[in-house]
Parts: sequence; structure tokens; C-alpha cells
Amino acid sequence: MTLACRKLSPHSQSSAQQYSGPWLVWLHGLLGSGEDWLPVAQLCGDIPSLLVDLPGHGKSVALTTRGFEDISRQLSETLQANGIREYWLAGYSLGGRIAMFHAGYGNPVGLQGLLVEGGNLGLESDERREARFQQDSQWAERFRHEPLPQVLTDWYQQEVFADLAPQQREQWVAVRANNYGPAVADMLEATSLGHQPWLLPALQQLRVPYTYLCGERDHKFQQLAHQYTLPLRTLARAGHNAHRANPGAFAAQVLSFLSQSSYLSFTR
Repeated sequence: MTLACRKLSPHSQSSAQQYSGPWLVWLHGLLGSGEDWLPVAQLCGDIPSLLVDLPGHGKSVALTTRGFEDISRQLSETLQANGIREYWLAGYSLGGRIAMFHAGYGNPVGLQGLLVEGGNLGLESDERREARFQQDSQWAERFRHEPLPQVLTDWYQQEVFADLAPQQREQWVAVRANNYGPAVADMLEATSLGHQPWLLPALQQLRVPYTYLCGERDHKFQQLAHQYTLPLRTLARAGHNAHRANPGAFAAQVLSFLSQSSYLSFTR
């Protein structure tokens, strides 16, 4: 079963279907939907986009997944169903982790490049993976059984969201409260860092260009990028969710990366 998604193109639908170049395919984070990428995708010029709803989210709320291999397969089927033969894959947070796994361990036929925003590379020891899965399982139980606004109020107190002002946290709780808690819980457990492989070796062996985008106030993931010498692009006036905080700067970085990637491909 393929993932729900919508095509976004400045062309008419018939022109988009005839488009022969690479598409931009966008994967959102936990609690989000494909439409989270709409402001950025609309700023990416004449490049058509596919905005994907991951399992348990948006129009894919009834779709389940068994884990990273399964969702990578679902993504491949979705691309095929939409007639997309070449694409750049962009993902934020959970979407970034899925994108990295798909590029490194999936069947990324037609992948031209990878853009990751604030995606965790994984955990290097069994002990840390087990501890993280237990932590994610506790959150999952709360998503299943407690009122969503109550859980989200605590969720956005986590360190990764430290840059948010109180009013911004309230806005996030209001926006994300339209999710279905049990579906979020299933996705959280299926894609826990406790189940994710350590992705750095796969990234280092990619045959396509990739970049790592991060808000200037997202200190955790900036440190990760510096520690592992990732090709970092920093977004001004932004924290962990940089594409929402500064979509114009984010789109500019995307277009710059695509331009450089196309040049590199041409000169090989």
C-alpha cells in the first residue's frame, strides 16, 4: 500500500505529468504531514514536488508500517505509483532519518541527491538503543492513552525544542493536536532510534550528493554535524524546525544544493 501524498507543481497537472526532470520528494517529521513543506516547496521554482504523508499521519493515518525497511519499500512504491523516475529526497527529523535509511539501505533507484534537516544518525551501542526504545515506548503509551494536548505540552518541553518561546510551544500544541494519538504511537515505536541502524557509514558511501541542514539555534544537531563532518548548511533565525521558521532561507539553500548537485552530475 502506497503512502498518501499530493503533487505540487507550478505547471498544470498535464505539464507536471510530462515533466522529465527530477522531482523534489518531501518527508515530514513526527506529528506533521506533507503539507508542512508547502511554504518551502512553493518557493522552489519550476521543480515539481511530491509532499508525502508518512504512516499514521495526515491522509496516511490508517496506514501502518513495520519499521524502516517497510517504509522504505512503501516510499519506493509511492514514487513508482506517481511516475517519478528521478528525484531529490528531502526529510526533516523523523523524515530525515527515513530519507537517510532509504538512500543507504533501501532501493533508491533514481535518487539524485539527499537533503536532511535535523535528522539523527542513530545510536552506536546496543545499550543506548535499548534505553532509547524504552523511552520511546513510554511516550507511545502516553500518546495512546492520554489526551493529546496534555502529551504534546510535555513533548515540546524536550531539549531539542529549547529554542521555542512559551507562545510558540502553545502554537505547536494547537497545530499538532489534530493528530490521532494511537497512530502516532505506532509510528514512534516502529521508527524508534532503538530500531534504527547507525547511518554514518551508509552516508559516507553514498554515490549521490547530500547535505545536512540545521537551524543556527539547533545546537544539538549542529554539534552532531560538526562531530561527524557532515556537509552542513546553517539556517539563520531558526531552531530545530528550520524550514518552518525560515522557509525562504531554507528554499534558497535547497536550490543552491540542487544547482551544485546538477553541475557535479553533469561533469562526472
